[in-house]
Amino acid sequence: MRARVVAFPIKGRNWCFSRSRDPVSVGATSERPPPSIKDLWSQITTRGRKPQENAEAVVDFFADKMNRSWSVFEKAPEGTIKNRIHSLGVWLLSRVRPSEIFLKSVSKDVTKLDITYPMSLNPRLVRRRLRHIALRGAAIHRQKFYGSACLLPLTSVFTILPLPNVPFFWMLFRTYSNWRALQGSERLLLLVSDSPDAWHLLKCKEQENDSDKLLPNSSSNAECHSPWALQPSLELERIIDSKDLEQGLDSGTISEICSVFELEKKEIVKYREYQ
Repeated sequence: MRARVVAFPIKGRNWCFSRSRDPVSVGATSERPPPSIKDLWSQITTRGRKPQENAEAVVDFFADKMNRSWSVFEKAPEGTIKNRIHSLGVWLLSRVRPSEIFLKSVSKDVTKLDITYPMSLNPRLVRRRLRHIALRGAAIHRQKFYGSACLLPLTSVFTILPLPNVPFFWMLFRTYSNWRALQGSERLLLLVSDSPDAWHLLKCKEQENDSDKLLPNSSSNAECHSPWALQPSLELERIIDSKDLEQGLDSGTISEICSVFELEKKEIVKYREYQ
């Protein structure tokens, strides 16, 4: 699958990196029927599946359950316990760094990357920044993943209280979120690599699920090409031109960028606020 990443300076030396929305996937999650334990069991017991695929299936199953439960809390009446828990969750989510949200958006399905940036920027600098955020993200989220996982047993003791175990579910979410960000960091590092070996590894992962459909020697002899494509944008250059980057892009400019390149404004604004 091909994805587009938009990169541009937003305030001082702070850059914004965000993936454009995929119009095909909008509303897809809410329209799917909730998966059952039986569906999960039949999926992980299918012959030929790898342990990593089964682990991802289990993680996705519980992530879907959490998302659906969160939507129930969101619709709770004002003043109820569920509504207050939702307000607390929104406040906690607002403290999540925007780089983590970006890395989570680089899923394992992404095999091609279009990098859009203002025309005046050096393309080598843009790609170097992407590699830096991937390397730094891998180190940070690996550490945070293990830390969050270690805290899960400690927060589980709060289940004896007659209230929802907010600390446990928050640490469960942080464990899942850091794991997804770690996976996204490793995928992004492959996508922006200069090494043909990395491109070949990426192509092998792309063909992993279709290995039965491949002819003998068709995968090993296939020529690998660079998965990334630099796309300097005159439109993006026009929008941010003559803006005072020391003070940061204003709300109107951010709204225009989000409208043109299909980005989430609340995620972009976070880059301006974080130093």
